[in-house]
Parts: sequence; C-alpha cells; structure tokens
Amino acid sequence: MSTKSEHYDVIRKPLITEKATMASENNAVVFEVAIDSNKPMIKEAVETLFGVKVKAVNTSITKGKVKRFRGQPGRRKDVKKAYVTLEEGNTIDVSTGL
Repeated sequence: MSTKSEHYDVIRKPLITEKATMASENNAVVFEVAIDSNKPMIKEAVETLFGVKVKAVNTSITKGKVKRFRGQPGRRKDVKKAYVTLEEGNTIDVSTGL
C-alpha cells in the first residue's frame, strides 16, 4: 500500500459546521479522522496531502447515540474529530463552493 493511500485512510473528510467555521478564524481546520489514528499520524497526513505546516493537533471522540431504526434500537458509530491548527501563512480551502 502506498503512503498516499495510508494518509487518505487517516483523514476521512473535512467537517464544515458552524463551530468549524469559527475555528477557521483562528487558522484551524476540522477533519473527521479514523478512530484508531493518533496525533502524529494526523499531523503527517495533513502535511503530506495538503502541503502545509501543522502547528498543533487536538482530537475529540464523540460517542455514537442510541437511535431507533425501523422500530428497532440501533447505535450510530463513534466519530473522532481532529482540530488541526496551521502555522501562520498556511491555509487549506475546504469550502464546498455552495
């Protein structure tokens, strides 16, 4: 497996929410990442894929909610988010162009 595909396994998708937009004012970008990834893996993946310099990585795990699906109780998956703070002068454009 090539290193580029390993980086794409670490970073799933960028998250565009109201909170993520507020974080972007402080030169930070929010990504959904693999649940088993760690901060050095996330930092390496972002620097390689986007060609930027990462200052810090903060992570949080949101536990999946229990919801009903067709009358049966089910559980949503756990989600890990990474708040990646970039060095001054570096930017990543994750807007969808809506």
